[in-house]
Amino acid sequence: MREDIDQLTASDREALEAIEKLGPREKWRIVKNIAVLGFAFMVHFTAFHGTSNLQSSLHTDGSLGAYTLASIYGSLIVSNLFLPVLVIRFLGCKWTVVVSFVAYMPYIAAQFYPSFATLIPSGLAVGFGGGPLWCAKCTYLAIIAEAFSVATRRKVRTEYLIVKFFSLFFVFYQLAQVLGNLISFTVLSYGATVDGNETGAVQSLSVNVSSTCGANYEAPSENASQGAIDLQRPDAGQLNTLTGIFLACMVAASVSVAIGVDSLKRYSMIRTGQADQVSGTRMLIITLRQLGNRYQLLLLPITAFIGVEQAFIAVDFTKSFVACGLGISYIGYAMICFGLANAVAAAVTPYVTKQLGRRALIFLTAIFHAGLVTFMLLWRPTGEYYKYSIMAVASCWGLADGVWLIQINSLSGILFPGNEEAAFSNFRLWEATGSVIMYATSPFLSTFQKLLFVLGIMTVGTVGYGIIELMEYRVKRAVTEKRFEAVSQQVD
Repeated sequence: MREDIDQLTASDREALEAIEKLGPREKWRIVKNIAVLGFAFMVHFTAFHGTSNLQSSLHTDGSLGAYTLASIYGSLIVSNLFLPVLVIRFLGCKWTVVVSFVAYMPYIAAQFYPSFATLIPSGLAVGFGGGPLWCAKCTYLAIIAEAFSVATRRKVRTEYLIVKFFSLFFVFYQLAQVLGNLISFTVLSYGATVDGNETGAVQSLSVNVSSTCGANYEAPSENASQGAIDLQRPDAGQLNTLTGIFLACMVAASVSVAIGVDSLKRYSMIRTGQADQVSGTRMLIITLRQLGNRYQLLLLPITAFIGVEQAFIAVDFTKSFVACGLGISYIGYAMICFGLANAVAAAVTPYVTKQLGRRALIFLTAIFHAGLVTFMLLWRPTGEYYKYSIMAVASCWGLADGVWLIQINSLSGILFPGNEEAAFSNFRLWEATGSVIMYATSPFLSTFQKLLFVLGIMTVGTVGYGIIELMEYRVKRAVTEKRFEAVSQQVD
């Protein structure tokens, strides 16, 4: 025991003494903080995902739903660059999470009275709250991971604990997509029938679904003369019930963090965090300067693609493939499958990567995703198995999305050692930019054109990634050859 302490640095010994004064069960308290924080995010984003997945199908007048989502991700770009440092410095990580949760609530409340005057401003508030929220979460987990490492006398490395703590957190977070859509499916489909048909189904059964839905779908306002499908809104009482449930979820999440999560002041002996070191303007300069790196430039298309494909599944797939043929209530049903597959991919990707290698997995995922998009371009939704086909497509998209997220996120850290902050800032920036482009152009493009755009940017992004791997291979081969020459000269 004494030897373990002697091997620590002076600062670690001071931190260990401070942590030991907090009590023998401090490590369990740290785990409790992670669990409560993860639970709060799960409950909070249960409401957010459950609401957002319905926007493009519920609010079709003037493409209000698509523009609302565009406003969220547009303000998120600005928020990521300027607000996190300022807000965290003023409030601290814990209360930044609480206040950011509150910033999401007007967006849910606006669903009671949806209009451009209520949804667009509340969407902007979500984006402005999102930047500080995610930065505060990352900072909190990193600091308590370091505290836990000190409490173990550095027997467990901080880097390993950060991965473990993030994994535990995302176990909770990934369930939000499942729970949010399960609630919306249950509420919107319960006892909802109109003339023997489920509420939310198409209004005109004379329309040929196989030729009108899927890749052929066009907004009713743009093609009304050709008999395009006009989606029925669920009963107002059902929508208000759903909104009330989601608003209560967000309130519960905020209260959970306020009461159940300890402030980082408890671990002030560890470090103060990045918020005290980098200003908002400085963060912008670092982010833009990172674009001078060739690898970063080559990563931009694949990063933007992640934002594009996530926007497509949330807006266009739910409207064109699900609501058009099955009804709005089935959006939750389909997105449950997406969320479950996404969680499975997040869990197994590290193990598959270990067996196949990063390059092989990314290229296989690109081929798999391209095949899925091609199938959706050619598929004509019809038949008694339509519901199960939708489930399969959503699940396959969720698997691909889970691999893309983990691999490209980790690649940003692997390629830029020492500049991870700027690399991850660029990741958030260009991912959000891809989402904004997709949301903003949604009212003007057909689903067929959007699928072609998804396929095109994925192809460009995969080629860019391939160039990076080729450059890395050449660099490593050159280093190996120099070492071999040096050893040969020493032998001679």
